[in-house]
Amino acid sequence: MLRTRVITALVLLGLLLPSLFYLSQAHWALLMAAVVGIGAWEWGALLRWSEIQRRLLGLLFALTCSGISLLAPDAIGANAGGNFASPWVIAVYAVSAVFWCFLIPLWLRARWALGSGTAGLITGVIVLFPTWLALVQLRIAGPGILLALFSVVWMADVAAYFSGKKFGKHKLAPSISPGKTWEGAIGAGIGVIIYGLSVRFATGYAPLGLPLWVLALIAITAISIIGDLYESMLKRQAGIKDSSNILPGHGGILDRIDSLTSTMPIIALLWLATIGAK
Repeated sequence: MLRTRVITALVLLGLLLPSLFYLSQAHWALLMAAVVGIGAWEWGALLRWSEIQRRLLGLLFALTCSGISLLAPDAIGANAGGNFASPWVIAVYAVSAVFWCFLIPLWLRARWALGSGTAGLITGVIVLFPTWLALVQLRIAGPGILLALFSVVWMADVAAYFSGKKFGKHKLAPSISPGKTWEGAIGAGIGVIIYGLSVRFATGYAPLGLPLWVLALIAITAISIIGDLYESMLKRQAGIKDSSNILPGHGGILDRIDSLTSTMPIIALLWLATIGAK
């Protein structure tokens, strides 16, 4: 299983890195629209929709994001000097931040059902659309910066997996995801802090003072775990192990971006706020 996961991860990196560094901003936005469209197709499984309904949802989502890419080039950074911090962009990220920071902790505690109707569909939009927008906009800051942000979430996942395997004894949320432990969560935080400090001292990139930098790394780790737990709960309620089997050893797109859905929009909001403050 681990071998399959590693091989799939290497293949994905082989596809991601050239795209991240060499595609134009417009083409990157379209690629991310396709990726999130697959995520929307998988979201249909959580809603218990039929296959045709799921395909239509995925297609509609991909086309909507692609349409926004063409109609609002400033927002995706396709026009040099364009205003990518439009009011509607800020509103999208603000809704996402409230959703993940305030609503989802209550949702996890109460274990509300997602449902298969309008509420479930709107929830999918809140989860996926800000993720697409953030993955596109954060690349404006530079492909290397977006890769570094990806690496923070990947480090959290990897550190949680191995520390949980080695030391895990106390369940984090047994009714939601029995495999996750407090030791794994602590390991994720330690791994992210080590990574974040290494990047800071190696590159000299220090947008925050050291204490705030460490607190930000811990916050990102916590929010990424919340995203992971949320998708785990929805899969458990839907009676499925993985969101799909499109990625051997990893499951589906949602299984790979669950932590990104909770972290990237909030990071993008803070980034835009930082730019606006300068």
